[in-house]
Amino acid sequence: MTRWREEEEEEEEDSDTEAPSTPTTWYEPLSSPVSSSAPPPEDFERPVRVYADGIYDLFHFGHARALEQAKKLFPNTYLLVGCCNDEITHMYKGKTVMTEAERYESLRHCKWVDEVIPDAPWVLTQDFIDRHQIDYVAHDALPYADTSGAGNDVYEFVKAIGKFKETKRTDGVSTSDVIMRILKDYNEYVMRNLARGYSRKDLGVSYEKQLRVNMGITKLREKVKEHQENVGKKLHTVAKTAGMHHSEWVENADRWVAGFLEKFEEGCHVMETAIKVKIQKGLKRQQSKSRNCLFEEPVES
Repeated sequence: MTRWREEEEEEEEDSDTEAPSTPTTWYEPLSSPVSSSAPPPEDFERPVRVYADGIYDLFHFGHARALEQAKKLFPNTYLLVGCCNDEITHMYKGKTVMTEAERYESLRHCKWVDEVIPDAPWVLTQDFIDRHQIDYVAHDALPYADTSGAGNDVYEFVKAIGKFKETKRTDGVSTSDVIMRILKDYNEYVMRNLARGYSRKDLGVSYEKQLRVNMGITKLREKVKEHQENVGKKLHTVAKTAGMHHSEWVENADRWVAGFLEKFEEGCHVMETAIKVKIQKGLKRQQSKSRNCLFEEPVES
């Protein structure tokens, strides 16, 4: 008796008992585990070898969900995941954040993956399919350009021989989306890492000192706001102790505090502007000296 027949009978027996609560799902089911258009291999006893490939840069839950779908295409699936190396990825797609070794290692820690194939080819061939005994290839249905430059689909060959199984993408998350989020709040992340002790060289920025000044002024303003709230609480206590009418005391106190803070903010702004101008002048002088050194001819001895 086949593995699937045994599982069907077990499901029928379990149907008489109370069914467990329905688990939370993140995507709609694509199809039944075995479709009529793509039957499993004749050897029902062995796992169906499904292959999925990609770059998997900044490995995220969108990648994991796609691999989960590939793993669940059949009741008994052995999932092989191919990952392209840096050379071929930079050539056909562009620079990655993670190195090939980091991307391989990230995949090895995904629970749906049974085997990682490093240095995966950009375009699958019959030789690669035969060598790894691949029954089906799983990927989303979007066309991806091959190496010909003619805009042909990289999975055209696999689809033609009937070995392609579609998975669905997860909306709202992609490697490009994650990178764009970082770029959008770039200054905030730079300031955060400067506060944690990273140097200008670590972050690749040329205005470290100016950012540090901005951070200091931001903290100063937060302190001013905190002191303003504390002063308000103390004035309320003093007014109550002195027996004065609350509204009269608050009106006078607010006028005094507002005047003080206005002068203080004005002084902060003047100091901030002066520091920025000084830093910019210093950077310009440093850049000018560097250019002069480059153009100076060596003195003959």
